[in-house]
Amino acid sequence: SHGRALYAISNGREVGVDLEFMRNDLADEKVAERFFSAGEIRSLQAVPIESRKEAFFNCWTRKEAYIKARGEGLSMPLDEFEVSLTPGEPAALLINHQEPAESNRWTMLSVPVPAGYVAALVVEGSDWKLRSFTLESGIA
Repeated sequence: SHGRALYAISNGREVGVDLEFMRNDLADEKVAERFFSAGEIRSLQAVPIESRKEAFFNCWTRKEAYIKARGEGLSMPLDEFEVSLTPGEPAALLINHQEPAESNRWTMLSVPVPAGYVAALVVEGSDWKLRSFTLESGIA
């Protein structure tokens, strides 16, 4: 995304990750209405205007990371589940309306990234430890 990449590697469990550059042209109320659940739209509208772009991308990356972890991609309707989105609150899968037990199956985290980006990680289970590594440009 905008010159950066984020990878998640696991051993023996499902994992999904998403990284987005916070573009103004995507963080749009019409996009939210098309892809977010009714609860997420209400939460987004409750966020102060100066934090809405970050809230939008929190929601977007968390949804993308979750469907990637499930291995379903966009075949899973994005409005069938809800994630937290308010800046400063922990990342979480709040509910999957079709499969309520799913919120206990997954751990969701916000991943620290440079300013102007938002990233999320979703991992099956909770008995794991995150280790991160940074490769500088030009190093393989």
